[in-house]
Amino acid sequence: MHRSAALRTKRLCRPRLFHSLRPTLAVLLVGLLGVTACGPHAAIPTRPGVVPGAVAADLPAARLATALAPVLYLQPDEGFPLSRSVAVVHPDSLIIAYHLLWRDDVHGAWIPRTVPTDQEIVWVGYDSTGAPVRVWTYWHGSVLTTAWPRRQVAIDVQWGKHGSLPRNTVGSDLPRLQSLGMFYAFSWMLPDIWLSRLNREGPLCFCHGFSRYRAFTAAEPLAPHLAAVIVARDPGPALTALFGVRYSEKPAWPWLIGPR
Repeated sequence: MHRSAALRTKRLCRPRLFHSLRPTLAVLLVGLLGVTACGPHAAIPTRPGVVPGAVAADLPAARLATALAPVLYLQPDEGFPLSRSVAVVHPDSLIIAYHLLWRDDVHGAWIPRTVPTDQEIVWVGYDSTGAPVRVWTYWHGSVLTTAWPRRQVAIDVQWGKHGSLPRNTVGSDLPRLQSLGMFYAFSWMLPDIWLSRLNREGPLCFCHGFSRYRAFTAAEPLAPHLAAVIVARDPGPALTALFGVRYSEKPAWPWLIGPR
């Protein structure tokens, strides 16, 4: 896909630092005390025969959701696979949510009672012709949004933590405490990553330079990974059936986080 010009991205709400950095001061304290906990492991259910709200692949809603599914651009050193994804078509608004379930998060795997998987969300707004005209992404407790130029939606996926960025987002548009540079520093400095490695397979650091950290070059079309397309205002029952009882349960729609 042709690399488009940099997109100016708008943040809809104030960043929640302690939400975005799951290992907080408590992590540092526990690490310094030498206490190693055993965190839970991912248990993603097999796809059930009946998914609440699911529609057949040949229905218009399913065809639209498949056609508008983004292409994900991963950092090529990404080690946690995309385990499952679900498209949710809103019945009243011209918007589709794509829920992404990653096998794990680079941080916090050792913390008792943590959610062992990593749910992220991309929303695509479309017009009456079915063309994509706006994109929202979940970024560590904030919502980023930008107009989209009526072509294939493309999303950059952050290494290890899987925060989603509209492709070619300008770095200065990100919240200061949630910049790629800040997360890159954490990928080296936090002992949390080392403790997480004791609980499951994973990296010890992002052991490369910053230019490589922000190189999103591994293209992965999302459409073939969709486990289901559902039509619902509340996707909770379907996501529980497909993601398991314990997942992050992030807000279903961008206006539940920031202004509509």
